[in-house]
Amino acid sequence: MNFRNFEAEEKLFARRALVAFALVVICFTILGVNLYRLQVRDHGYYQTRSNQNDIKMIPIAPTRGLIYDRNGIPLVRNVTWYAITLTPYKIDDMQATLKALTPLVDLTPEEIDTFTRALRQSSRYKPVVLKEELTDEQVARFSVNQYRFTGVTIDTFQDRQYPYGADLAHVIGYVSKINDNDYKRLNAAGIAENYAADHNIGKQGIEGYYESLLHGKPGYQEVEVDNHGRIVRVLKEVPPVAGKNITLTIDLHLQQYIESLLAGQRAAVLVEDPHDGGVLAMVSSPSYDPNPFVKGISYQSYKTLLQDKNLPLINRVTQGLYPPASTVKPYMAMSALLTGVINPQTSFYGAPTWTLPGTDRRYRDWKKSGHGMLDVTKAIEESADTFFYQVAFMMGIDRIHSMLSQFGYGKSTGIDLNEEYSGLLPSRDWKQRVHKKAWYQGDTVSVGIGQGYWIATPVQMVKAMVALINNGKVITPHLLEKAERGKVVERYQPTLPQPQIGDARSPYWALVRRAMFGMANAPNGTGYKYFHTAPYGIAAKSGTSQVFSLKQNQTYNAKMIPVRLRDHIFYTAFAPFNNPKVAVALILENGGNEGVTAAPVMREILDHIFLPPPSAAPVETAHQP
Repeated sequence: MNFRNFEAEEKLFARRALVAFALVVICFTILGVNLYRLQVRDHGYYQTRSNQNDIKMIPIAPTRGLIYDRNGIPLVRNVTWYAITLTPYKIDDMQATLKALTPLVDLTPEEIDTFTRALRQSSRYKPVVLKEELTDEQVARFSVNQYRFTGVTIDTFQDRQYPYGADLAHVIGYVSKINDNDYKRLNAAGIAENYAADHNIGKQGIEGYYESLLHGKPGYQEVEVDNHGRIVRVLKEVPPVAGKNITLTIDLHLQQYIESLLAGQRAAVLVEDPHDGGVLAMVSSPSYDPNPFVKGISYQSYKTLLQDKNLPLINRVTQGLYPPASTVKPYMAMSALLTGVINPQTSFYGAPTWTLPGTDRRYRDWKKSGHGMLDVTKAIEESADTFFYQVAFMMGIDRIHSMLSQFGYGKSTGIDLNEEYSGLLPSRDWKQRVHKKAWYQGDTVSVGIGQGYWIATPVQMVKAMVALINNGKVITPHLLEKAERGKVVERYQPTLPQPQIGDARSPYWALVRRAMFGMANAPNGTGYKYFHTAPYGIAAKSGTSQVFSLKQNQTYNAKMIPVRLRDHIFYTAFAPFNNPKVAVALILENGGNEGVTAAPVMREILDHIFLPPPSAAPVETAHQP
């Protein structure tokens, strides 16, 4: 081999070896740098990431929004409680743990039994509450000894309290424990994760209807825990967003005053501002205390409420179904006037009875001597049944149904409560569908005075009256005034359209309202005795709905029949007459008891609203029509 060739090959090998060595050095350098970064500089981060099973997301419940009356008085409270919880899979000897905890948190045998039952029904990986509402002393004793108890923690939670109890139960409602049905509903709505840290959810009343406003948005903590489940450090925290505070249109003092008037009665009152539909008072009597529902009412207590014949759980204002009786006569008259069936000069003779044309079927008037000649004004003032029998017969059920449904009968009013019944405004189609029978003219006659198949709620009666006050403009009743969080304020906006009945410029609206004023103030008016002395001016319409039907020649005598079969007594009214500030509906089931009657109660309510204390300035006086 040529020496020169050998030397060239040796140099080539050396160059290759040097390049290879450089590559090795570079690779080891890169490896060393990465090892340093992984093992030293970023050791904490990658150690945490390598322990994903020890990273937990702890949801944080938001503070529930408060509820105020129109004057800023808080109607609910949020109260913070402490509870001790155990996670079964982390505890080796449950009995020994319970025994050791007993003197620290004053466990009772009943609490241990309740916990044991809950333990059997729960997953061993899910925390189970051992004792709620720990005192500060109990929390302190446990905290000092917490290091001894693996898998035992103290949790805080907020509960709702209702300081006014039964006075506002049907308005505010209540929150209660989230159950399986709630979770199904929340899952269906895609918001179940928002309740991961919550015990309770709104179930009734405002609490239920405005749950989305009151609840807020949960936060969370991302934490690292050791093999005992103890938090080592907080990696990340997102604070919860509190629920919005709600202000209602309710006036607490007026609500409580009416409650005191109705004590011991089966009754309902709704007071509404006719300008915007804001509810000033909504009283359903008897009521119930919502506070036991928050933590879970006992089976026996709930059974007692369900079996109570006075039905305290029912909101009579929105769920009480009654024949509206003579309270509908102003709207029947208005409907007949607007459709041209009658005019202000139309007159009928008001005899003691009215006979259905073509039959010998006679319908009695409440006044045994009859009323004489009647026009529409006098018919409303004296609540003459025979006039409205004739009007209903002339209108027919189809026009009656078309017109009265516009006043809001037979359908939901749209009030912001889930607990509302639609009532029933009968029609020929309804009777055929439900009873498989044709509609008869005799059915129409009964509807003409708010009887027969017709049933309505007090809130529907007020909605109709508000439409009358506003010349046919239909206004939705509501309880919400505003919702706010910080400086952001959202005022109530109606979700339903505001329809118009007939012509707002028609003089018939004022005519019917004046007739209601005459009912309360004219000497021939049925309410003259109780209302004509009011300095502010009251317009009203009473009603009496039968609980059972009288035979043709039978005379009604309240004293001779059981209380539950006596007539229901209604009063609807608005005041002051020349500038209405309130529209009110009152019902006393079976006429009240212990001497209570509807007209004096209505007068007391209106006097309380409008008559000032002796030292105050006088209120506006109604113009006498």
